[in-house]
This record gives sequence, structure tokens and C-alpha cells, in this order.
Amino acid sequence: MGRLFGTDGVRGIANTELTCERALEIGRAAAEVLADGCRRRPLFVVGSDTRTSSDMLSCAVTAGICSMGADVISLGVVPTPAVAYLVGKYKADAGIMISASHNPSEFNGIKIFSGDGYKLPDALEERIEAIVLDHESKLESPIGAGVGKLTHATGATRDYINHVKSSVLYSLDGMNIAIDCSNGSASATARELFAALGANAHIMNAEPNGSNINENCGSTHIENLAKYVVDNGLDCGVAFDGDADRCLAVDENGKVIDGDMIMAICALDLKERGRLNHNAVVGTIMTNFGFGKFCEENDLKYVATKVGDRFVLEEMLLEDYSFGGEQSGHVIFRDFATTGDGQLTACQLLSLIRRKGKKLSELASVMTRYPQTIVNLTVSAEGKLLFYTDKEIKDTIEEAKNILGKTGRVVVRPSGTEPLIRVMAEGEDMKQIESVANMVANVIIKRLGGKKKS
Repeated sequence: MGRLFGTDGVRGIANTELTCERALEIGRAAAEVLADGCRRRPLFVVGSDTRTSSDMLSCAVTAGICSMGADVISLGVVPTPAVAYLVGKYKADAGIMISASHNPSEFNGIKIFSGDGYKLPDALEERIEAIVLDHESKLESPIGAGVGKLTHATGATRDYINHVKSSVLYSLDGMNIAIDCSNGSASATARELFAALGANAHIMNAEPNGSNINENCGSTHIENLAKYVVDNGLDCGVAFDGDADRCLAVDENGKVIDGDMIMAICALDLKERGRLNHNAVVGTIMTNFGFGKFCEENDLKYVATKVGDRFVLEEMLLEDYSFGGEQSGHVIFRDFATTGDGQLTACQLLSLIRRKGKKLSELASVMTRYPQTIVNLTVSAEGKLLFYTDKEIKDTIEEAKNILGKTGRVVVRPSGTEPLIRVMAEGEDMKQIESVANMVANVIIKRLGGKKKS
């Protein structure tokens, strides 16, 4: 049986790979699996991002859920972490977000949250896959009053904004900041949120038209934000991705502050305030080499997981850690959220800057970031599978590791959300790591086909 779910839900090009029919099937299967054992009429919340296809897929998923006798509250356009939060606030049994996050507008996806606001574990995803792909269960279809009802939440964004505001220690009065909404979900919340906190916020890319989400803006194209901050003499800027579960920043000089550096700044502050459980931070295998050095220097325990904020969270829950995240900007403050939350992360970081009375560049100096390069290779689904067994590729990766020795490392992994294989190398010498990364990439292209993605 093939897998529907990647590292962050179901993804594909909308209306070809991810069709209405498939979305309806996923809705029906999710209702069957997640409402199992429910003693009352099951309830789901459904939100979406700003893609043109999101309405189409949201309607299809909702139809599937209602066809199983479960009710749906439509949240409209909201950030992904808002769905995770509102599942609990609205006492729902599960939540679904229609979004392809940082991917281009032609893609879309389905992210599913359980009743406690967490992304589904493998076991539940596999049960949904078994129903959709193998038709292992005969799903009953109620009639008459047994069919589910759809209602619309009028205060979903307000409830989410109030939740994020409640996590902030200090207002942002007097701060001059830029906010890049990526023409995505943050467009529905950021202006009101940051104004309520007192910031003089320059809101950018908050005019979605259905096809401009992530287009030369947001966390995947942060160079435009950096230029804007410098040109306008602002204190700093923050950028979100399409569904606002990621946050990256730029300092007053336009230097990018990635997820690793945000984690370093916040982890040190949490430790100083006695709010960092077990003095530990959870990252991933893609976390920069310098972050590990930072943790050693500051007597912090560092734990690395597979890539994906769900794996970071699983480790946090297993060992009762309170803080973790990814270089990409998924940062989890477990005191306030059950998933990565870009706007909550931005508020924590900006509030910290104001409370400390320091510039972001000064705060970021606690960590030295090792030079890093990533080569993205577009490959077919078959190529991604063959990657795991190809001997020449394995041998080349080992050769690359030997070249870098203890001064660097190489990580090669298929993306869980895109048709890509990522080759990451980092070390002390930029020319050396670029050479090593390209050596591995060229062998992968020769063996599996595909090409380098610009």
C-alpha cells in the first residue's frame, strides 16, 4: 500500500494529484477513524489558506465528513496553528487544515489534527490510508437527520488572535517592524494582532488573490523583507509561510535570523527565566552545526529528531521537553501551542527584544552559524524510492562524509512534502561544502534522473 501522508499531511497539485474525489474520501475516512468511540455526534473544524483551490478542497473534505454523520464548523481562512488551537476551544473531535504551507499556489494539502490539537501519529494515518487506498472498511452513509451539518464560525480569527496575545509578556509599544504575510493565512490575522500589541507594523504581502501565495514573498523569499527593513530603518522584520506555521526574521541590518537562531535566542531566555524543562531543546538532523556548539557553551541539552515538526513534538511529549523547532522556522512553545506557530513565535521573539532592550543582531550573536549549503533536486516519486537502495549514491555520501571529517557533515534526504531530494552540507569552509554537496547531487542526478532546482 502506498502512503498518502508525507511528513506534514497529504500534498499534491490540486485537481490533478489531489482531487475533489480524493479529498472527499479522506474526509469520510477521517470521520470514521477520528470519531471512533465518540459518544455524541462527532464535530470537526475545517480551515484553509488563501489558494484558489482551497475552497474546492475544503468543500470536498467537508462533504465527506458530513456524509458520515459528523458536523463541521468552517473556520474560513485561518493559520494552521489556529486550527490546532480551535479544536480544543470549540470542543471538536478533530481539525482539518487545507493548505500546502510553503509550496507554490498550484499545490495544496490536507493536514489533520486530533481532538487534542496534535498532528496524527502514524498509526491513525495508516488507518485512514487503509480505508482510502485499500477500502478495508465499508463506510456507512446515514440519511435524513443523520447527515452532518455545516456551520460557519464568525469569531475564529478573533479567538485565535486573543490566544496569541495572551502568551505575550510585554507589549510591542514603540517597535517599528515589518511583517511579511506571504499573501497567505497570516493576511487574515497579522494586521489586527500586531496592532493590538502596540507595534508600528509595516504589513507586507497581505493581499492574496488565490495564486500569489508564497510568490516572491514570505519565509521562502525573505530577501525582499530584508531590503525593506534596511531601506526603512526598521528595528527588524518577520516573515511567515503560506499557512503561517513558520517564522523567520531579519535583524536591523537585513541579516536573516533563521529558525535555529530564533531557537537559540529564545532557549537562552527561557533558561534564564526557569521556563525551559530539563534545560533541553529539541531540533532535527537539519539543525545547524553551530546550534549544537551553542548548546554546549550554555549548558543546554540538545536532542535531534527526523525532519518535521511532528517528530520534534513527539520527542517533546515523550520526554516532557517544553521547547523545540526546526531551521525552517517551525518553532514550538509547548506552554502555548501544540504545533509550530509562526505568529506566536514572532510575538515571543519581538516581546523578548523589547523586554531585553537589545537589538536583534546583538541577541543573535549568542550563536555562530556554520556555513551551510542546500542543493534541491527534483526527482520522480519512483526516484525518491530508489534513493534508499542505490549503492553508488550511498558510497558517494560516505565519501563526502569522509572528506568533511569532524569539521562538518552531509545530510541527504527526500522531502516529505515536495518531489525533491535535498542535499545539505555544512562545515567551516564554504567552497569545500559546496563542492561536496554538488558531488553528491551530480551522482543522484546520474542515477535517478531529475535536475537541480534553481
